[in-house]
Amino acid sequence: MPAQKFLRSALSAALLLALLALQGCQTPRERVILLPKADGSPSGVVTVQSKSGALLRLDQSYAQVDAGAAGELKPSQSNAETVQKEYGALLAMQPSKPHSFIVNFRSNSNELTAETAPVVAQVRQALSALDGGELVVIGHTDRVGTMEANDKLSLVRAETVRDLLVRQGIPREKISVAGRGEREPLVPTADQVAEARNRRVEIKLR
Repeated sequence: MPAQKFLRSALSAALLLALLALQGCQTPRERVILLPKADGSPSGVVTVQSKSGALLRLDQSYAQVDAGAAGELKPSQSNAETVQKEYGALLAMQPSKPHSFIVNFRSNSNELTAETAPVVAQVRQALSALDGGELVVIGHTDRVGTMEANDKLSLVRAETVRDLLVRQGIPREKISVAGRGEREPLVPTADQVAEARNRRVEIKLR
């Protein structure tokens, strides 16, 4: 007997959720387990609603809710060992998680800081492990200077990182670049404030 569809889940864009439809011999049910981020923290919040309208909020890693045959929600707590044991095969079928790297730049220049220069080699290694992966390189600035100047500088920084990656052996056609200027600060500041963490390029593998 197929599982009845009476669970509705509200998910954020970044939420990692395992929705596992289970079918027993007599009592079909559905189960939702909130999986954690890589650091073990909750990956978001999900609200589960039963057919009768009852709501249950999951906001802790491995929080679990089962739906019985009558539509009732039964909360419980799972753990990493149990999830891997019972659903390891399903987890192995998930697509590879995206990789993200950040390199920083010296003030008003397209020169990488010494601390983040080795990240370029790490990107190459990560990309080599992905079959058919591609890179998106996005430049950013702090709020020192004009908007127009920062737009140009952010693109130059992205292109600088692209050229570094090409010299590392990554095909140019696998890399797309963009400049966001000062529009997306990592650390919000007032205008004309020099913030080193905002002078950066994000490198995303997908």
